[in-house]
Amino acid sequence: AASTLPTYQPDPGTMRVLHVSDIHLNPAAWEIIRSLVEQYRIDVIIDSGDTMDHGTAAENGFLDPISDLGAPYVWVRGNHDSRVTQDYLKGLKNVHVLDDGRARTIAGLRFAGIGDPQYTPDRSTKPGAEASQELAGARLASALRDQTRAGTPVDVAIAHEPSAAREVDGTVPLVLAGHVHHEDMEVMKYGTRLRIEGSTGGSGLRAVEGKHPDPVQASILYFDRDSRRLQAWDEIELGGLGLTTAEVSRHLPKENQPGATPSPTGTGPSPTDATGTPSSPAPGAP
Repeated sequence: AASTLPTYQPDPGTMRVLHVSDIHLNPAAWEIIRSLVEQYRIDVIIDSGDTMDHGTAAENGFLDPISDLGAPYVWVRGNHDSRVTQDYLKGLKNVHVLDDGRARTIAGLRFAGIGDPQYTPDRSTKPGAEASQELAGARLASALRDQTRAGTPVDVAIAHEPSAAREVDGTVPLVLAGHVHHEDMEVMKYGTRLRIEGSTGGSGLRAVEGKHPDPVQASILYFDRDSRRLQAWDEIELGGLGLTTAEVSRHLPKENQPGATPSPTGTGPSPTDATGTPSSPAPGAP
């Protein structure tokens, strides 16, 4: 399967980040994550929120396997995660909770994040929800600018909802989000790349609400150790309930594709990506 991937191949020094999101209380997600950490030699795991469904204290025990996944676990709060969830995670070994724009350097990369300003486990839409997301994103963008001025620029920002993540355009090379339960990637107007993860929990119990079960999605992000910039990413999709199918597709930023002219630095608009070549099944997929 590897022979069908584009020509980028990570070298031993490449930093590997596993991006997961929207686990929604699906216990199968932990074994999938553990398997990916081992198979891809993951340096750090990023969870962009909605690990829970209701955020109650009764659900906290669900989080305990995180301490033994084999890599540092960086987490931001989603709209299904409560402050109770966040406080419990702060006490777990190997977990780094990011909120209010705080930055941490973990496994050679500098991260900053903000928790979701909404807590809506009933999936309701509250008045002013969109404005609150934009305000949270603006707070994160301000923190990112402060880090740059201090000489400690952030490599990867994290928010749960894409509407908050979009507010950091131009302040960081890459921002990660989730919430919408499907994968997407774009380069925004001022050059920041937005990566949206699907549901690593297959949407939890909601996976059975539709005609077809939702897939389990995650991605491997490859970073150059010297520049700390994204070099490529693998999108991984497992086939819904039963996980009977697996597919991995590798994608390259346009500037990393064979024959490309290196793109200039700066905050001007950047081209969108070309789609990588899918291969199925994923080698050694869980």
